[in-house]
Amino acid sequence: MNSNSDPISGDHRWILQIRQTINQDIEEDINTPVCIFTVPTSLVSGKLEHYTPQQLALGPYHHWRPELYGMERYKLCAAKRCQKQLQDNGLTFDQLIDQLRVFEPKIRACYHKYVDCDGETLIWMMAIDVSFLLEFLDVYAMKEGTSRMSHLVEFSCRTFAHDAILRDVVMLENQVPIFLLEKMLEFKSKLCSFESCQESLTSMLLGLYKELSPFRVSSNEPNLQSNEDCDHVLGFLYRMMVDPCIKEHHEMTYQGDDQEQVQETQETRHKSKRIIGCILGFFKRLLLLKPLKLIVYNTPMVRILKQFASNDEVKQVLNVVSDDKPPLMEEISIPCVSDLVKAGIGFSPSSGGIFTIDFDETLSILFLPVVSFNVNTDVVLRNLVAYEVCNASGPLILTRYTELMNGIIDTKEDAKLLRERGIIVNRLKSDEEVANLWNGMSRSVRMTKVPFLDKVIKDVNMVYGRKWRVKIRKIIKVYVFNSWKFLVFAVVVLVLFLMSVEVVSSITRCILMLFI
Repeated sequence: MNSNSDPISGDHRWILQIRQTINQDIEEDINTPVCIFTVPTSLVSGKLEHYTPQQLALGPYHHWRPELYGMERYKLCAAKRCQKQLQDNGLTFDQLIDQLRVFEPKIRACYHKYVDCDGETLIWMMAIDVSFLLEFLDVYAMKEGTSRMSHLVEFSCRTFAHDAILRDVVMLENQVPIFLLEKMLEFKSKLCSFESCQESLTSMLLGLYKELSPFRVSSNEPNLQSNEDCDHVLGFLYRMMVDPCIKEHHEMTYQGDDQEQVQETQETRHKSKRIIGCILGFFKRLLLLKPLKLIVYNTPMVRILKQFASNDEVKQVLNVVSDDKPPLMEEISIPCVSDLVKAGIGFSPSSGGIFTIDFDETLSILFLPVVSFNVNTDVVLRNLVAYEVCNASGPLILTRYTELMNGIIDTKEDAKLLRERGIIVNRLKSDEEVANLWNGMSRSVRMTKVPFLDKVIKDVNMVYGRKWRVKIRKIIKVYVFNSWKFLVFAVVVLVLFLMSVEVVSSITRCILMLFI
């Protein structure tokens, strides 16, 4: 049962915690930023099961949910084995609790939501959860052979159950501070140095990263020797996925030759504008002559054409080539994969687990990492985005990446084209599930700018808009589909003109016959 069921004891506990917080060292609060958040409501969007643990509760946010009590006996078994290892080092589990009790204020400072339980309960809860989590992560640090976690393998060897635990481990609201994992390893391996414990934890987390990462893990991955910059397991996964897989690839984009090509494109565009301006100026001066002005400007057809030419949609089509405005931040305006392929823009895998968009023989944009999809990918990406939105002080790189993938993948045909080209590795049931995964990603987050991704979006739209088949399609859309009223009027005028010609021809024929 929930420990806060008694309002009197709850109020007394709150007073004690507030008094302890006020009296503790100020520097400790400054050096312990909030890192474990609750998922923003705007991101949930009916996908509560992607952010709420279904099998395993870690930490205080979901500890009191009755439907998760089924895993408690496995966590207690892990705590018993931890106690046995501590006894081999001359310690008891009670002594471990005493050692961890000094970290209670630091633990509370890590959680964004108020932790409504007393200090003794919190420390015991974290000690048991950390014992289980370390034993679970130890599987990924093991080499080929039998895991020491045979008791849990019996329960989770079924793929579905094991994947459910994996998804719960990476959820934002189900995190525990990483310094507790390091302290627990240090107590269990008393003869080992702190650096050795950090290396052991890093090995576990790297194994988990290889298991869960939707991006292709390169062979020259960074060899992290410290977890000081990581707050928890999800923070480690975010650091490993965003920095090597997305950010570093784009830092090499658009250098040297690409800048020269952009300058040449701009110069060509300016020359075309000057030539078109001279031609239009000549006809404008010609039409301003008084004899032509009186004859031409008073004809009904010219008046209709003048009114038609003032249409905003026509101006938009005429300015397709010169439109350099980037898409709005709140929505990405970019053609889908099917439209890009129809326009003659190709996709091809490249080295290092990335793929490029090939516009022609000379221009190629370094684009995005190759993505692998399985039953865990949706939960992993959603919680990484939630962590980035809550924690990142800079640009939302991963969030912008998911919006970009949402823009270029609209239907299962788009997912199929990328899969056939080796850019998507699909381990789900169908391509439609991949499309639904990206289209289901919420974009209800704060606006941000990511220069290297926004430049890719801008250049793709620019090159796509310069394709002749795209221009012709837009012109047909404006002049034909969006101007049906004018076309009906033009047909009526043409019919009346033909009828007038026929009447004039008949009258002329009758007059000639009378003269004859």
